[in-house]
Amino acid sequence: MTDTDRLHLGVALEGAGWHPSAWREESSRPKDLFTPQYWVDVVQQAEAAGIDFATIEDSFAVQSGRPFGPDERTDEVRGRLDALLIASRVAPVTRRIGLIPTVTTTHTEPFHISKAVATLDHASLGRAGWQPKVSGRSDEARHFGRRDVPAFDDLQDPRVQEAISTLFAEADDVVEVVRRLWDSWQDDAEIRDAATDRFLDADKVHTIDFDGRWFGVRGPSITPRPPQGQPVVAALAHAEVPYRFAAASADLVFITPLRIEDAAGILTEVRAAETAVGREGEPLQVYADIVVFLDGTGETGTARLERLDGLARQLHSDARIFAGSASALADEIAALGELGYAGVRLRPGVVTDDLPRIADDLVPELRRRGLLADSDADSLRGVLGLPTTVPNRYAPALAG
Repeated sequence: MTDTDRLHLGVALEGAGWHPSAWREESSRPKDLFTPQYWVDVVQQAEAAGIDFATIEDSFAVQSGRPFGPDERTDEVRGRLDALLIASRVAPVTRRIGLIPTVTTTHTEPFHISKAVATLDHASLGRAGWQPKVSGRSDEARHFGRRDVPAFDDLQDPRVQEAISTLFAEADDVVEVVRRLWDSWQDDAEIRDAATDRFLDADKVHTIDFDGRWFGVRGPSITPRPPQGQPVVAALAHAEVPYRFAAASADLVFITPLRIEDAAGILTEVRAAETAVGREGEPLQVYADIVVFLDGTGETGTARLERLDGLARQLHSDARIFAGSASALADEIAALGELGYAGVRLRPGVVTDDLPRIADDLVPELRRRGLLADSDADSLRGVLGLPTTVPNRYAPALAG
């Protein structure tokens, strides 16, 4: 495997873990879930392991066992801190790991997203990304009172399909506005020359004058251009409409093959989506999501998963659930690399058990096999092999 073929490794953080009973484990820290120190500890542990990036889950509704509505359970973790603010807290106490919080686009003004993610990029010295997320839940819509969302009880219902397409079309516009606002300041717009009374070169700060179906944004941003120019945009996608959204708007896409046998076909669908939207430049980096329960001392991953399933509710996931040894998981990751995947994003079943096993067992095994990419780049774009020099769309107009 050549340097360019080696794989990247991310971790997806969701409270105590992706199993609904994760908080019950002896190692777990349920009293700390809403404290900054918990998140500092977890992300620092991921960074020490050499993991390339951490994503942080978020939404405008408390967690639920139902995909498109609330439940009434009180025996599982409910509630969360704001993912982008968690990332901003963690940024100054980490050095290399990329920070990719989830931000819901459906009810959030793109101007706010733009300056918040740009600020995260400044705070992390160029390690920021974000994962746009659409909201199809009526209970979330009621927090804002600006739109009606049909119940997503039947995904084949034409009204629901139309609503999904609309949500992703709006998300396309949100990302476009965010990206334009990041470019609204040229890199050298700040002069900071007290002798000439000039802090800013007004000719290098631009309005974006976006006029779309859902909003109009004049700009410019109030935040200088991020250190990366364009922080990394990631998307989670399960089907054709979100594949096209990712192909049009994102740098990375997280996909969810339930079996390793499905992975090649999904990769083909993603590449077809790139063709359909006329994507130019860098192809999407495609990552497979895997929920992991790794073998530990005294209990196998399989036994632990079965025990957790029996405590309250069986785990159901949109992504593959892996339970077993680090070596067997490394085999699957290697197979994904052979298919053309850029890497994997691992979802720890129990953060306090599975993240240490990822660090202590899986990462060394992947390194022993020469599977993991290694970079001394100081930005998330650089670590992931994305172009680190990103032209500003507004600068050439001045040069011409």
